[in-house]
Order: sequence, then C-alpha cells, then structure tokens
Amino acid sequence: MKRRTFIETSIVAAAVFAARPTWAAESERQIKKVGLQLYTVRGELKKDFDGTIGKVAATGYKEVEFFGGEYGGHSPREVRTLLDKNGLASPSAHINYDVIENKWPETLVAAHVIGNEYLVCPWIDEKQRTADGYKRASELFNKAGEASQKAGIQFCYHNHSFEFAPSGATGGKLLYDLLLEQTDPKLVKMEMDLGWISVAGKDPVSYFEKYPGRFPMVHVKDYVNDPNSTSSYAGATGSVEFKGRLADVGKGIVDWKRIFAQSEKGGIKHYFVENDDAKTPFEDIKISYDYLSGLRF
Repeated sequence: MKRRTFIETSIVAAAVFAARPTWAAESERQIKKVGLQLYTVRGELKKDFDGTIGKVAATGYKEVEFFGGEYGGHSPREVRTLLDKNGLASPSAHINYDVIENKWPETLVAAHVIGNEYLVCPWIDEKQRTADGYKRASELFNKAGEASQKAGIQFCYHNHSFEFAPSGATGGKLLYDLLLEQTDPKLVKMEMDLGWISVAGKDPVSYFEKYPGRFPMVHVKDYVNDPNSTSSYAGATGSVEFKGRLADVGKGIVDWKRIFAQSEKGGIKHYFVENDDAKTPFEDIKISYDYLSGLRF
C-alpha cells in the first residue's frame, strides 16, 4: 500500500471509531465461558456419565457445575481427569445441607481435587423455613464459609422462588433478605438463580445495587407465562404462584441484556445455564449455549 493511501485509510478508520456512540464499546461485552449446571442433563448422566460430559463439552460449554454429590461413581481424581480430558473446568458444585453439617472437611478436600472454587448450598428444607430456622442456617453457613475460606474455597447459597414469598413465620420478612443480612458477606456469597427470582416478581438488579459484589455466580434460567401449564414447580416456588413453564435461554421473557449489563455491579464471574425441565436435553443446552455465546450486552 502506498504511504499516502495508508495514511488516508488510517485517518478514515480513526474518524469512524471516534464517531461511535459511547454505548457501542459497552455493547461489546459478552460471556467468555458459558457454563452448564449438570442438573439440566441429569437423566443423561445416569445413562452415560462420561459420554454426557463429553457431549456437554462438544456443545461448546467450558464450565460445568455438579449437583448433589453426583459423580457417576467416580472418585474426585477420576472426575478431574475426565474434565481435563474434555477441556472443561468445574468452578462450582452444589452440596446438600446435611453434608455441610456433617461432612464438610472431607468435602473441601474433594473439592480441591476436582478444582472447585465455590461450594453452594442449593436448598433449605421446608420445615426449617422460619425465622429461627434461617438463623440456624445462617450460623451454619458462616461457620462453613469460614472453614472453606481457609481452604481457599468460597461458600455460597442458591435460591429458588420460595425465599421471596412473605412469610408469617418470619414476620413478613423475605427469607432471602434474612440470609443476606444474617450472614457475613465475605464468608457467604450468593449464586442467584435469575429465573426463580424473576418468577417471584423480584428484580435481580435491585439486589445487585443493594448488595454489590455479593453474587459471583448466577443460574441462567428462562421461563414463559402460560396459564394452561400443567407443570408443577411447587417445591421450588413454595407459595409463589407460577402459571408458566421453564424455557431454553432466549426463548422466554427474562430480559437478559438488562440484567447482564449490571454484571460487574453484582460481581458475576460465572454463568451457568439451567433448565430443570429440559425435554430434549442435548438440543436444549445447545439452544441456550448458542443464545448466550452470541449475546452482547
């Protein structure tokens, strides 16, 4: 290229870039590593654990989150080998409440082997959903969070919809708010399920603003309103009325761009797709992956 032509081309390119509106640079943000909560493909894991992990990786996912201690009969070292073989990382795993109470030290050891940076309690039993019950849960979570932090792992809690229903047992206080207030923000972070909080009619962004940096992980779950839906999610929703059905990400009504535009404020580092009710699991996770990997916000 001649020197004059090069200079002219450079000047035009610089002018075009300078003329871009300020929001253009912001809109280039994207999710670098889309993750999957493996509960979405739980049926397939039971049939072929190793093969399912391979198919998840082949779809494009870079991170996976395990659930309920389900590792297909593999040891922690074997799980790590399988992940490495497929180019996957598992930054997080869901751990049942009773395990946190009774088997926490050995759980932390196994988490280190697998490569978990976060361990998450996904559920508090219905009988314990009282002010006193959540006080006991908060005390347990603080204790578990202190031990896990010493081991280089962050403790978190994952919500459903029932935490956002006013309860007479708590004097009208939301259970989610009780947990946020009663736990040490350094020891206990939150993995916000963006679908279930939206089903409850609450705004994730308002929580990001009130508790900035408290939400290092999110579950990316979509849904549609459907008054004729026969699906039952009573366990997840509690007294929150939900006439609808879960959907692949991008096929529902959640405004992902609006929420993810505030990712930095919330402190989000990991995004895990989850569809509790996937009818065709491998097709469903591809639809969600394709949508999120192409999303700009």
